[in-house]
Amino acid sequence: MILFFFSIFLFVLVCVMLAGVIMVQEGKGGGLGASFGGDSGDSLFGTSTADVLKRFTGWLAVIFLIGCVMLSLWTEVLGRNGSGSTPYDTEYFE
Repeated sequence: MILFFFSIFLFVLVCVMLAGVIMVQEGKGGGLGASFGGDSGDSLFGTSTADVLKRFTGWLAVIFLIGCVMLSLWTEVLGRNGSGSTPYDTEYFE
C-alpha cells in the first residue's frame, strides 16, 4: 500500500512539473517570461531552450499518460480485491 501512495506522490509531482514546463514555454504571446518583462530573445538556458523544453514536455506527457493508465488499473485491482474501503461498500452504510 505504501508503494501505491508513493506512486500517487510521483504522479502528482509529474503533474506539477508538466504544468510548470508548459507555463515557462514561449507561446504566441511570448510565454510566461514575457509577462515578467523578459525579452523573448533572451534565454536563461541558451539558444536551444525551446527545443529542449518541447522535448522535455513530450517526455513528461508520455510519463503522465502512462501514469494515468497504470494508476487507473491499479486502483481498479485494489477495489476489486477489497483492499481499500470505498463509500459504496455495504459495510460502510450499516
